[in-house]
Amino acid sequence: MNILVALIIVLISAILTIPFLKTRWKGIVATGTVGIIAILSSILAVKSLYGINFEYIFPGSLISGAVPVRIDRLSAWFILIINFTCLTGVIYGIGYLKAYRETNAKLSLHWIWFIIFHFSMILVCMLQNALVFLIIWEIMSLSSMMLVIFDHNNPRTLKAGMNYLIQMHVSVVFLTAGFIWVYFSAGSFQFDAIGSFFSSNNNLWLFLIFFIGFGLKAGFVPLHSWLPHAHPAAPSHVSGVMSGVIVKLGIYGIIRIITFLKSDYLLLGEIIVSISVITGLYGILNASVHRDFKRMLAYCTIENIGIIGIGIGIGLMGMGNNSPLLYYLGFGGALLHVLNHSLFKSLLFYSAGSVYQQTHTRDMEKSGGLMKNMPKTAVFFLIGAIAIGGIPPFNGFVSEFIIYSGLLEGIKSNSISQISLLVLTIAGLSIIGGISILTFTKSFGTIFLGSEREKLHHKPQEVSFVMLFPQYLIIAAMLSVAFFPQFYINILTGLLTDSCHSLFTPEPFTVFAGYSHNIFNISLFSSLFIVITAVIWGIRYFANKNKPEIVKPTWGCGYVAPNNRMQYTGKSFSKPLGKIFNFLLLEKKQYQELKNKEIFPEKRNYSSHYLDFFEYRIIQKITHRLVYAANYFQFFQNGRIQSYVLYGILFILVIFTMTVLNIIK
Repeated sequence: MNILVALIIVLISAILTIPFLKTRWKGIVATGTVGIIAILSSILAVKSLYGINFEYIFPGSLISGAVPVRIDRLSAWFILIINFTCLTGVIYGIGYLKAYRETNAKLSLHWIWFIIFHFSMILVCMLQNALVFLIIWEIMSLSSMMLVIFDHNNPRTLKAGMNYLIQMHVSVVFLTAGFIWVYFSAGSFQFDAIGSFFSSNNNLWLFLIFFIGFGLKAGFVPLHSWLPHAHPAAPSHVSGVMSGVIVKLGIYGIIRIITFLKSDYLLLGEIIVSISVITGLYGILNASVHRDFKRMLAYCTIENIGIIGIGIGIGLMGMGNNSPLLYYLGFGGALLHVLNHSLFKSLLFYSAGSVYQQTHTRDMEKSGGLMKNMPKTAVFFLIGAIAIGGIPPFNGFVSEFIIYSGLLEGIKSNSISQISLLVLTIAGLSIIGGISILTFTKSFGTIFLGSEREKLHHKPQEVSFVMLFPQYLIIAAMLSVAFFPQFYINILTGLLTDSCHSLFTPEPFTVFAGYSHNIFNISLFSSLFIVITAVIWGIRYFANKNKPEIVKPTWGCGYVAPNNRMQYTGKSFSKPLGKIFNFLLLEKKQYQELKNKEIFPEKRNYSSHYLDFFEYRIIQKITHRLVYAANYFQFFQNGRIQSYVLYGILFILVIFTMTVLNIIK
């Protein structure tokens, strides 16, 4: 309880102090506040991971009842991820926002909202009362929206923020509907009432309502359309935190509801696996063709949510088949990928933010050759790209290996339908991995390799140490997962043993033993390969150290006047894939085609961009019809005061008449 009070005092003190500080101190105080909140809440979380749960019950009101504040192992896992990502984000943000040091009020609001955002995410993981949970969920959504619209003078940024907020309110509608349904059935707003509901009612429909509510936050297809707009619009440290942790709170909500389930495990597992495979494929296909590198990373977030969802589905199928190994591999892989994705995706967004800060463009077609001027940023982006592709020796491989192992274990089932689904899932996950490598080969090559494609206003240079430091921390955390997987797997085994509610009781800490050993060996041999390569490169470097260095242009296939337009572009790299999937990857072009008799064509301009299939084909059509229908009622809002007074008089007369007739009392 003392730590909880201290957290609230630190939060309020920072909010009241930041507006009165000099500009250069605002970010430092915000960093200190996030650090203190992270340390205090992490103390409780670490204790909970080792079985000492924190719990405090606030006296309730007549409306909500008691308000339990509880940190169990599931909450603790997410709280630690939130704290680490927010801490790296706030440190990176100090350097990233230096260009805005003249906007004193703007920075004050930004850092205040960031602190509130961080604290609200922690509370979401701690609260066990539906009404208070929804209030904090709304505060979290509102604060993150305010962070997204930092550059609110840009109409596109403002539109992205409003789009995000509206969709989060749709999420709240579904969550509220689910909690109200539980209340009318079980008579309580406590989370434990969800378990009581599931014990005496059909589990399917209530779970699907919660899945839609939390799935909107997570970004499952077709509930994903806010992601490609919000991530590019937000400052890069906010994008990294949002992609790293806020979408994971949707995953937290789904897993929290799963812990209360009593039946329909198999059916729900198959539904989630199917949705997740589609989500992963759709996300990575769109990422492969986009040239706005922050939008590309946003679609990669959708892809990884699909991978996490596959793990959750496998875990549910393990519960349905009474298979402890399948349960542990599925949920263990999903929860470990939650951590891994928060690490390498925040690293990628921070690296992308460094590129944007130096080039002032998100269009990779206008970049090129940046590795010469920003070598550290290039290496960070490359490490993140390797990790997100699931390639050893980095951490992305570990969690994907566990999920693959779960899929292979599930194929041993006697059910033809399950075997068919899991075989297709393996194929889908393999395609996702292959296209992910293609996507980041295109992105890294276009941005960092080759020559400068467009003349920039100033020469790019490596970013400040304060922006590089959090990226070093992230890489250290990534390597710890890669080379010490047993440590994280042991934590997850204890977490999942607590969460299965005695559905089955496998021997703890032995389920993953063989898998973690294999993962360690693969990471070790991959690292040895890298070390051998580095040693050979080092020997070559020292052998040629004193020899004269001659720099000449790259051979241009006999063409004696090469220029920077002769390089592969992001568009040309992904165009074949875009053509194959043109029914899904909708390309909008602005180009006047050449005529048959036009022997010497005049100069033409060409531009193209890709549309989101679900947004363009479904969501926009629905919104257009709603606007069209609403236009019929425009005459109500006609700008005449006399009409508005008349509406008030008519309303009073209607109420009076209904009262006289005893229609209302």
